[in-house]
Amino acid sequence: MSHTHVQHRTVRTLATAQVLNGVGIAGTVAAGSLLVSSITGSETLAGLAQTSGVLGAAALALPLAHLTARGGRRLALSVGLFSGVIGSIFAIIGGANRNLFFMLLGTFLVGAASAAGYQARFAAIDLATNETRAKQLSFVVWGSTIGAVAGPNLMDPAGNLAEYFDLPRLVGPYMLSALTLFLAAIVIVIFLRPDPYLLAKKQAKIVHHKSSTKAALKHIGSNPHALFAISAIAIGHVAMVSVMVMTPIHMAHVDVTLRVIGLVISVHVLGMYAFSPVVGALSDRLGRMRVIQIGLATLLLSTIISGSAAADDAITLGIGLFLLGLGWSGTLIAGSALLSETVSLEMRAASQGASDLVMNLSGAGGGALAGVIIGTLSYGWLCFFAAIPVVVLGISSIRILHAEK
Repeated sequence: MSHTHVQHRTVRTLATAQVLNGVGIAGTVAAGSLLVSSITGSETLAGLAQTSGVLGAAALALPLAHLTARGGRRLALSVGLFSGVIGSIFAIIGGANRNLFFMLLGTFLVGAASAAGYQARFAAIDLATNETRAKQLSFVVWGSTIGAVAGPNLMDPAGNLAEYFDLPRLVGPYMLSALTLFLAAIVIVIFLRPDPYLLAKKQAKIVHHKSSTKAALKHIGSNPHALFAISAIAIGHVAMVSVMVMTPIHMAHVDVTLRVIGLVISVHVLGMYAFSPVVGALSDRLGRMRVIQIGLATLLLSTIISGSAAADDAITLGIGLFLLGLGWSGTLIAGSALLSETVSLEMRAASQGASDLVMNLSGAGGGALAGVIIGTLSYGWLCFFAAIPVVVLGISSIRILHAEK
């Protein structure tokens, strides 16, 4: 089997799994926040659902990276996806019994499926060349589009399914995620052969190299471009998570229906994933730094538009959330490609795990603070605070490019 054939097969398999992963996770975003708000009776605590999910993704980032180093991508991704199945079941139990502990435990484990989804993008470039790295990575990110856009719009029929079994409507999306995440895991187990990471190590004649997270972070810190890459990934993620997770709560203030909320979230997810091949191609053509700058500018524009929108102005919020997703796509794809090509192959798995850890911890902090800000101030102020680190990183990128000239 030729190198090119293996790479194409790998990308197709990963993209298929991402479709199923997207359906499973995207519909739970709004449902989780609304369920926690309903259980606790507090909007301030609504962000705990997303925070728990992001913490789950962060907690699993390093174990999945270690599994990758020891047994390859197939082992790590399947473990993450099966953990998400278990988490969906816990969330159903917690939502049905109004039990906050089981609800948050469930969202924490669903975060493991998110961690697997994030690491799938790196699996796409284990065998890629420098000239096509961002484009190959973007195809797997794009694989999330169909499922992620469909997921929120399936909230209503999933709610009907839950009611059929005498369960609360908001646990319906978790019933759907249990099924689709299971199918995604099966796809990875059966079709991700040969394992791209193990094959890349074999071709490079690298024996097992044990690297710690501390060593990976030191390796990243010694390289200004790798450090900037991980900063772009983290800041893009914290801006996206903090604004996105509170948008359903903002809209629910004026009793906007689940169908409309789901539509707005779908438009946001469309921005996150649908144009990723274009973002990847631009990243290969214009350079990683330029595309990261474009992503940061788009994120800044999105916070301005979203922050000025009324709670029942679904069109303006949809535009703002679409740009929020598009800006995140730029920082994630270009940042991930920049990180992968500026670290050594021996440190790649550990560095990628460290990157996802930093990204998800930043997102978790952003989600927690978002609930406090919207509970004490307003959605507009939340968007303002989300814009601050984006502006700071944008200024830093200008300095880096100026120093290179």
